[in-house]
Amino acid sequence: MAKSRVVYYCQNCGAQASKWIGKCPSCGEWNTYVEEIIRKEHPSEHRQILAGRQSVPIKISDITSDPESRIKTADEELNRVLGGGVVPGSLVLIGGEPGIGKSTLMLQIALSFKKTNVLYVTGEESQQQIKMRAERIGLNNQNCYILPETNTQNIFKHISELNPEILILDSVQTLYTDTIESSAGSISQIRECASEFQKFAKQTDIPVFLIGHITKDGLLAGPKVLEHMVDTVLQFEGERNYGYRIVRSIKNRFGSTSELGIYEMKNSGLQEVPNPSEILLSHRDENFSGIAIASMVEGIRPMLIETQALVSSSAYGTPQRSTTGFDIKRLNMLLAVLEKKSGFRIGAKDVFLNITGGLKVYDPAIDLAVVAAIMSSNKDIPVDQNICFAGEVGLSGEIRSVNRIEQRISEADKLGFDQIIVSKYNLKNIEKSKYHIEVIPIGKITDLFKRLF
Repeated sequence: MAKSRVVYYCQNCGAQASKWIGKCPSCGEWNTYVEEIIRKEHPSEHRQILAGRQSVPIKISDITSDPESRIKTADEELNRVLGGGVVPGSLVLIGGEPGIGKSTLMLQIALSFKKTNVLYVTGEESQQQIKMRAERIGLNNQNCYILPETNTQNIFKHISELNPEILILDSVQTLYTDTIESSAGSISQIRECASEFQKFAKQTDIPVFLIGHITKDGLLAGPKVLEHMVDTVLQFEGERNYGYRIVRSIKNRFGSTSELGIYEMKNSGLQEVPNPSEILLSHRDENFSGIAIASMVEGIRPMLIETQALVSSSAYGTPQRSTTGFDIKRLNMLLAVLEKKSGFRIGAKDVFLNITGGLKVYDPAIDLAVVAAIMSSNKDIPVDQNICFAGEVGLSGEIRSVNRIEQRISEADKLGFDQIIVSKYNLKNIEKSKYHIEVIPIGKITDLFKRLF
């Protein structure tokens, strides 16, 4: 007979204990331990879902690899985020807020494979609802199969009959396996189901996409070990008030983790944005103070974004510091450098900073544009809209060099900017003659103030 045992799992971090504990010793949260009954089947009773193949040690020099083995999708944005396409046998986890467009994106991917059998397993919607979404986005594919099922054993039965080349599961929180006596979405069920599909992907070389929910804190729901088990973790994010969605790579064993793809949500589904610089820059008839253009790089993609700053007199005793899409701690650092090295008296003023388009920027090269926007708003003098910036600001007020400066200059040149202000330490191996844009080198913040105002 199958043996059962009772264990306690922390719903926050997935830590395991043999008895109930009030405070989790791993994450420090209170009253997060829940009881779960785990049943482990006897080997003679265990029903093998997949016929496992025996592994043997082999020299690394004898292992053959095909550099062109990636599966290309019709979505170039997703291909770049994944590192050039889908790796056979990989396990990809896509997380995001409810209603952000995860299911729409994966259905578009499933319907885009015209000569590949795709199995789309849904545990949240019916076949008719999936059909309605497919008609709305205007795509059809005779090789895409829809399966409304949540039991993993039944899913593997249909897999053995259909032999799909790509498997999509929506979502991992709705799946459950008969080997564990707990409800779907629990810590043990998520971990066991992910483990089964990880074994399936590695044995069959079939890529598996898992759609996952997130908690109210913005983290992927389930145990932390789920992110360790998968090969790639993609975060699907975006502001509800904007029509743009961003796919950001958090973990990628087969590519870079600094890539992002940008989509625009329309009635016909998610549309790729090949040139985000044109949509992230507002076309103004006249110059306004507090606006500066930054040349940033995400992964291999350069783009120009607009930074907006507002400096005003504080109505209360304590000045406010507020940012949207930018690190508040880095803003406080830049304000301290401005006051110490440039003589700006903004310690008693409110400072608000906004990155347009709903983007969250982590590139330090945006520092120079942020400083220029703050200077412009404080003096109420507009910055010329044909000037852009690329440079990191140090604590001593120097302008530090940034990486991939040639790509930043080329992007600004392509969009018709007249000047770009960079660090003087970036001009060692740059040929200015091949650009139509004027490259202006500076070394300190005081030089930036003299140059602009």
